[in-house]
Amino acid sequence: MIEFYAVYVIVLRELKKFVRERSRLISTLARPLVWLFMVGAGLSRLVSPKAGMPYTQFIFPGILGMTILFSSIFSSISIIWDKEFGFLKEILAAPVRRSSIVIGKSLSGTAVSTIQTVIILMLFPVIGIKLTLAQILCTIGVSFLVAFSISSFGIVLATFYESYESFSVIMNFIVMPMFFLSGAMYPVRLLNAPLRIASSLNPLTYGVDALKNTVFTLREGPLSPDFSLGFDLLVIVLTSVLFVAVASRFFERKG
Repeated sequence: MIEFYAVYVIVLRELKKFVRERSRLISTLARPLVWLFMVGAGLSRLVSPKAGMPYTQFIFPGILGMTILFSSIFSSISIIWDKEFGFLKEILAAPVRRSSIVIGKSLSGTAVSTIQTVIILMLFPVIGIKLTLAQILCTIGVSFLVAFSISSFGIVLATFYESYESFSVIMNFIVMPMFFLSGAMYPVRLLNAPLRIASSLNPLTYGVDALKNTVFTLREGPLSPDFSLGFDLLVIVLTSVLFVAVASRFFERKG
């Protein structure tokens, strides 16, 4: 019972912080909107629509993945703040398992990411995509699983940094390569061999592909998903378990 209460308190704390920081919601949503309506609209003039759908529709699951990626990774910044203000030491001193702390932090980042992803998802009629209620619910469910995986990955990264300034380097060296190698902007199968290998090691690749499986009805052609939904979900679940285990292990060393 105490483990469940610890997870509940951590999630509630982070959600209260999110509600109070409205600027955080606006800034996080601005990035995917710019990519969808400015970058996507510009590139759509260079990409032939004969492949099966307009380019702005093709990148829509990738934009959902972008929302999850940035929101989940930067939710883990709270760990850096907790380190600087000593709150993390108080959490680690509590008589609960380290895995409960990691799961609580991951679920808080997941909740925030899912809320923002649902807001972007509701724009699907604007770009001409038709989704059934079942597709919408499946997409939200997949977004939740992907957000949990990326949030736990962000916690693993945050354990290596002691200050907010040093954590910011993650943006250039980890987050952006993860996005561009995820298949969000172009199918993974069109990449050369070295980049395909790098994409296969990227957890976001399977998240974006799972979103393509739930958003698109197109199953054949150059813009179809690269993997099956079942395979995507299997990888997402396995990576989530791995990241939680690794983060818990790192927290054990800090305890």
